[in-house]
Amino acid sequence: MSRLHPENHLVSRIGWLRAAVLGANDGIVSTASLIVGVATASAASSEILVAGVAGLVAGAMSMAAGEYVSVSSQADTEKADLDRERTELATEPEFEREELAQIYVKRGVDVVLARQVADQMMARDALAAHAQDELGISEITTARPIQAALTSAATFAVGAAMPLAMVLISPASMLVATVSVASLAFLALLGAIGAKAGGANVVRATLRVTFWGAFAMALTAGIGAVVGKAI
Repeated sequence: MSRLHPENHLVSRIGWLRAAVLGANDGIVSTASLIVGVATASAASSEILVAGVAGLVAGAMSMAAGEYVSVSSQADTEKADLDRERTELATEPEFEREELAQIYVKRGVDVVLARQVADQMMARDALAAHAQDELGISEITTARPIQAALTSAATFAVGAAMPLAMVLISPASMLVATVSVASLAFLALLGAIGAKAGGANVVRATLRVTFWGAFAMALTAGIGAVVGKAI
């Protein structure tokens, strides 16, 4: 008899991975775009650095607050659905049992077997069975506001620190080119790491984040040049 082999499914990473990739990507793109825009407007290096640091702090706090609020809304919705399901299980257990059985029937299970499965699932943990099969709520997908907020803030700060470091080491005359090239390289690396961690196509993910990063920086540089000349 063959032994069962352990499986490590990548979907278990979806919660923190989404927040991490979003935070780091936003940190690189927004900070690099801010630096390029300010530098194109002919600002001094000290002013560029101050603007970049301010962007890092503000962006990290914004990411944390935004993630916490949005994911908390998801958590509140999940809780409301679970409370309603808990009430229905207490007041209409037979209806809920048949409802669960019909879910299995729609997936291709024979009616008689589906009802047997529903009976066994509800005998073990009725709420958990309905949460997963009726509502689509599981341990993997459940909302975690604090985890999402901390992950986004930390990765935003790390991402933003990369173009900021280029300001410190780059000559003023080459600052825009240095920050732009380095940031695109960081974005490409981030896309590759995120794709690898999530089991996605590395080339496609790398090209996607690099393209949109280049577009954002080019747009900001253009606006900075126009505003700088106007002032």
